Amino acid sequence: MANYPVGIIGTGAYVPEKVLTNFDLEKMVDTSDEWISTRTGIKERRIAAKEQASSDLAYEAAKKALEDANLSAEQLDLIIVATITPDSAFPSTANILQDRLGATHAAAFDLAAACSGFLYGLATGAQFIQNGTYQHVLVVGVEILSKITDWTDRNTCVLFGDGAGAAVLGRVEEGYGFISFELGSDGSGGNLLKQPAGGSRMPASEETVQQGLHYIQMAGSEVFKFAVKTMEQASLRVIEKAGMTKEEIDFLVPHQANLRIIDYARERLGLDKSKVVVNLDRYGNMSSASIPVALDEAIREKRIQNGDHVLLVGFGGGLTWGAVLLKWYSQK
Repeated sequence: MANYPVGIIGTGAYVPEKVLTNFDLEKMVDTSDEWISTRTGIKERRIAAKEQASSDLAYEAAKKALEDANLSAEQLDLIIVATITPDSAFPSTANILQDRLGATHAAAFDLAAACSGFLYGLATGAQFIQNGTYQHVLVVGVEILSKITDWTDRNTCVLFGDGAGAAVLGRVEEGYGFISFELGSDGSGGNLLKQPAGGSRMPASEETVQQGLHYIQMAGSEVFKFAVKTMEQASLRVIEKAGMTKEEIDFLVPHQANLRIIDYARERLGLDKSKVVVNLDRYGNMSSASIPVALDEAIREKRIQNGDHVLLVGFGGGLTWGAVLLKWYSQK
C-alpha cells in the first residue's frame, strides 16, 4: 500500500465582524471584565450575524485556504467539516459548502468531536492522501456557538465565540508533513459538556425550548481538570509516537479554551511563551475553529517557518481529545 507524505499546503480563517467585549457582557449578566480576564484570559469574542450560518463562515475560510494552496475547488477530492453547530442535521454542512465552492469532484461529510473536531478531521483526511485514494482534502473547523449559548448563564456565556478555520491537505516533500497523531475519547464524561436537546434522545419540543435544553451545559471545574490532564498527556504521547523529545518542539498551537490551561501545558512541555500561539483574548473559545484560526494567524504572521516542528493539541466535549505533530512544509 502507498505511504505518501502528507501535510498542510494551505490555510485560511474567517471570524464575524461583530465584537462582543467583556464590558458588553457586564451589561448583560452579573460579571466583570476583571473576573473574566483573570479566570479565562478572554477579553472579547466574535459573534455571527443573525443571518449567518456555519456554512457561511466555512465558505470564507475555505476560499482563503484554497487560494493559499493555489488550488481551485474543482481539484478537491474530499471536504470534511468539523462542527457541533451545523446549518441543520442534514444535509451536512460539508455538502452545503461543497456546492457553494463548486467542488464538483469532492465527496463531503461532517464530523462531530466538539473542540477536538479539527484534529480528528486532520487525522481522517490525511489517511486518504497517505494511502493514495485522494490528492487533496479540505478540512474545516467551524462553529457558531453564540446560537446555542445561554446568554443568561454567566458561567458559560463569557467563554464562547464564533469563527471558522480551514486547511488544505496534500502531498508534501519526503521528511515533511504529519509525523504522528493521537486521538482519544472518554464517553463516560459526556454529561460534563453537552447540548441535551435537539437529537433523537430528546427531540425539540415546546417543553425543551422552555427549559433551555438546547443551550450548552458545562460542569466547568470538572472540564477544567480533565483539560489540564489531557493537554499534557496527549502532547507527550504524540511526541513519543514521533520518536522525538519535547525539546524538539518549535511551536505549540493549543485549543483556545482557557489561558490557565494553555500555560500549564506550556510549562509541562518546557516551552517559552514566544513558542505558543495564543489568540484566546480576542476570540474566546471557538471550539473546533480555535486551532485552525490560531494556526492560520501564526502562518500569515510568518511565526511558523518551513521545517518547524508544530504541535497541535486540544480537548472537547464527548469527552474527546487529540494531538497532531507535523514538520511544517511551506511551498512559498
